[in-house]
Amino acid sequence: MTRKSMRAESVAEAYLALLAERGVEYLFGNAGTDFPPIIEALAKAEMVGGKAPRPILAVHENLAISMAHGYAMVSGKVPVVMVHVNVGTANTICGVANAMRENVPILVTAGRTPLTEEGLPGARDAYIHWGQEMYDQAGMLRELVKWDYELRNGAQVETVVDRALAIAASEPAGPVYLTLPREVLTQEINAAAEFAYEQPGRRVAAAPPHADARALADAAHILAKADNPLIVTTNAGRHLDAMAALGAFASRFALPVVQFTPRYISLASSHEMHLGFDPAGRIAAADAVLVLESDVPWIPSRVSPPPNAKVIHIGLDPLFQNTPIRGFVCDLAIQSLVAPALHELSTLLEPLVDESRIVERRKRIANERAALQERLGHQREKLRRTRPVHPAWISHCIGEVKGPDAIVVSEYPLMLAHCDFEAPGSFFASSSASGLGWGFGAALGAKLAAPDRLVIAALGDGAFLFSNPIAAHYAAATHDLPVLIVLFNNSMWNAVRRSTLSMYPSGATAKSNNEPLMRLDGLPAFEKICEASGGYGERVEDPDELPKALARAIQAVREGRHALLNVICAALDGPI
Repeated sequence: MTRKSMRAESVAEAYLALLAERGVEYLFGNAGTDFPPIIEALAKAEMVGGKAPRPILAVHENLAISMAHGYAMVSGKVPVVMVHVNVGTANTICGVANAMRENVPILVTAGRTPLTEEGLPGARDAYIHWGQEMYDQAGMLRELVKWDYELRNGAQVETVVDRALAIAASEPAGPVYLTLPREVLTQEINAAAEFAYEQPGRRVAAAPPHADARALADAAHILAKADNPLIVTTNAGRHLDAMAALGAFASRFALPVVQFTPRYISLASSHEMHLGFDPAGRIAAADAVLVLESDVPWIPSRVSPPPNAKVIHIGLDPLFQNTPIRGFVCDLAIQSLVAPALHELSTLLEPLVDESRIVERRKRIANERAALQERLGHQREKLRRTRPVHPAWISHCIGEVKGPDAIVVSEYPLMLAHCDFEAPGSFFASSSASGLGWGFGAALGAKLAAPDRLVIAALGDGAFLFSNPIAAHYAAATHDLPVLIVLFNNSMWNAVRRSTLSMYPSGATAKSNNEPLMRLDGLPAFEKICEASGGYGERVEDPDELPKALARAIQAVREGRHALLNVICAALDGPI
C-alpha cells in the first residue's frame, strides 16, 4: 500500500486529480451554472501542470453521453460525463438507457442546484437555482443506472470516486450516477491544502462470475446428444476474446452460429459455421439451443424452439434481470463470461461427442452456408443498380472499402449479411434500448479512443436528426475527430412503417400514399451541414457512383476532415 498526497485547495481539484490518478482520461461535458468549481479546477490544472481528465466539450448532453459510450466501448476504459443539474440529466437519459442495456461503464455526473440560499461559498446566486431544484434528481434515471449517490463532504472524495468506478466496471458493467453540489465542490480540502489518497486504489471492480462446473457438465451432455444443435448470440463479442473462443468451439463440434440483432461481432463472417443473422428457420428445427449473451435470441410471436428442445443460456446475467418480463425458455442458465465458459465446456464435451455425427453435420452446414452465400450474392447483383440505392448495396460497398482495421458504428441501416467483418472490436450497433441519436456521437468517441483507425458511422436519416447533428459536426471539427458518416436517407421513419405494416398488412396505411407520422419529406441537404462545419459533403443518388464517392470521402478523412455522404436510398421492407 502506497499513501500519496498532492496539493489541492478545493474538493473539485482533489476530485479531478483523483479521477486522473485512477486512469480516467476524458471528461465529456456541457457546462452550466453548477460547473464553476470544476471549470476553475480544470483551468488551474492546465496552468500549473496539475492532474485532471482532459475536458471534451459537447454542446448537447445526448452527444456527450454518446461520445463517452463510443469511447468506452472501444477503449475498455471508464469515462466521465458531467452535465448541468436536472435539465442536463434529463437530456442524458436516452444515452444512459443505451449504456445500461449494452453494459457500457460510464461515470455520469451532474451538478446539483446549490443546497443553500446564502452564507456558504457556492450558495445560490442565480435566478435558475430555485427553479432547477428537485426533491430527487437521481430519481429520473435510477432505474437505468447501477448506483447513484450525492457527494456530501470533501472527506468522502476517495471513497465515492473509487466506489463509483468499481461498480461501473464490475460485470455486468454499466453506468453509475453521481451528483456534485456546488458548495461541496467549493470546500477547502483541508487547512494544509493537501489531499492524501492511496495509489493504487484499494476499492476495485469485482472479478467476473465463473461458470458452475456441474451446470457446464449438464450443458455438455445436452449438446452431445443433439442432432440439430444451434448457437445464437447477440453480444458475446463485447469481450474481445469471445470471438476466438466461439470460433474454435463452433468449428470443433460443427455447431452452426447465428448472430441475431448483434451489437458486436462475435464470429468472423468467413467462419465455416457462420449461418447469418436470422435464427427463425433453424430455431424451429433445433433440438438444442445454446444462447450466448443474447437478450432476445428469437421472436416468440414468430418462432420458438420445439417443445422437446433443450435451451441453455450462458452470460454474465443469463436471465437479464433488469428486463421486467422476458419469458424465453431456459432449461439451464449459466452465469459466466462467454470465453472461459466455452473453453471449459469444450473440455467436457470432447469425450462425449460422436465424431461421425460431427462429420455429417459439418457437411450439411457447409452446404447450407454455400447456399446462403449464393443467395446473398444473387441478391446483391440484382440490387446493385436499383434506384433509389438499396441498403444492401450501400452495405456491400462499405464492406469493400473499409479495410480490415476499420471500426463501423451502425445506428439501424447497415445490413451485416452484405458487409463482412473478420476482427473483434470492428463493429458496434445501437443499443437494444434503441435510444436514437447515439451513432454519430459514438463514432466520435470511438475515433477518440482509436485515432489511427478509420471510423465509419452508418446512420439512418432519422437517427442523424436525433444526433443533434450541428453539435456533432462541431465536435468532429473542434476536437479533430475525422470520421465518415454514411447517411442512409430514405426520407421516412422506416422502423415505424415496417412495424405498422407488420400489424396491419392490408390496412389503410398499406394503401395510403401519405402515411401519417412516418414520412420525412423535404429533408435538408445534410451534406451541406457537414460542409458548413469544415467537413467534406457529397450527395449520392447513382449506385454506380457510390464506390467512387466512398473513396473520395475516405480520402478526405485521411487528410483530417470529417465527411458525410448523403445516400438517397430505398426503404427496407419486411418485419422489424
